[in-house]
Amino acid sequence: MNPYESLPATAFWRTAVASRPPLEVGPLWQPKWPIDRDTRIAAFGSCFARNFGRAVRTRGFTFVDAEPAPATLPEADRRRLGYDLFSARIGNIYTPRQLLQWLQWASGERPVPDHFWTRDGRTHDPVRPGVEPDGFASHAEAEASRRTTIASVAQALAQTDLLVFTLGLTEAWRDRASGLEYPIAPGVFADSFDPARDAFHEHRLAEVLDDLTAVLDLLQRLRPGMKILLTIAPGPMIATASGQHVLVATSGCKAILRAAAGEMARRPECDYFPSYEMATSPPYRAMFFAPNLRDISAFGVGVVMNTFFGALGLDAETAPGTGPQPATADPECDEAELETFAPQP
Repeated sequence: MNPYESLPATAFWRTAVASRPPLEVGPLWQPKWPIDRDTRIAAFGSCFARNFGRAVRTRGFTFVDAEPAPATLPEADRRRLGYDLFSARIGNIYTPRQLLQWLQWASGERPVPDHFWTRDGRTHDPVRPGVEPDGFASHAEAEASRRTTIASVAQALAQTDLLVFTLGLTEAWRDRASGLEYPIAPGVFADSFDPARDAFHEHRLAEVLDDLTAVLDLLQRLRPGMKILLTIAPGPMIATASGQHVLVATSGCKAILRAAAGEMARRPECDYFPSYEMATSPPYRAMFFAPNLRDISAFGVGVVMNTFFGALGLDAETAPGTGPQPATADPECDEAELETFAPQP
């Protein structure tokens, strides 16, 4: 006898993966707790987190949106101005430290910083630069808008049963004096980079674990019993400031995030959903990527979300076709702006 003799087919690569059509590999996820249409779901994180919000709404689940767009705002402007993307008008959050900042502001455990960028006479919010791409008319307007979003985050958390958070990056930019962390480097959307003021930071595994632990502990204090579902954005980095080749930097970044997510999922209130594995593992042969080899196609998103809802006992919906997909980075993703600085081939 040996401990492998009684394991199921899903425990072996040949029977679970190599001998099966890629879209029949599974089941890849078994939820820790019941999730149904009455479960109030909030979503924050990097660009891929938006897909959960969209799919939850489409399937008739209860999505928490504490900062909806004004009724008079034209449809064409809603997403451009950061509405209908996450559970508050918070923009992209790429690291656990950035999420922790928002939670600490919303809970009152940390003072709200009075820190803003400027460009061409307009004021920009450095912690959510993409929500007002043209900037605010004044410092006071930008500050009021930020405080509205902080209040909306607090409101969302008070209503949420399940928080979905998508981890995106380990690279970040910070204000040296305060430690305030930005989702994008100064000078990309507004202001200018000052090495005496601004610092590049690569989060190590221990830091990611510490920040995620602080996030989960704070959430349990704010709303005992809240569940947290972690995912990892499958798309590679658009650019790296680490000095490494972007492919190597991406591999290291995702390895850290995956290790941290797996460790946190050992906690009873936390689970991990393998969207990253579905997009990047060998059996899928990059079939879910758009031609730029970074963005996940509509077909890929459909398959991933069918896996999520299928694990909840719901029938799969027809995933969008595999026809031509956009070859440019997602315009609603702050990180996408970095593509404009790439040298011409």
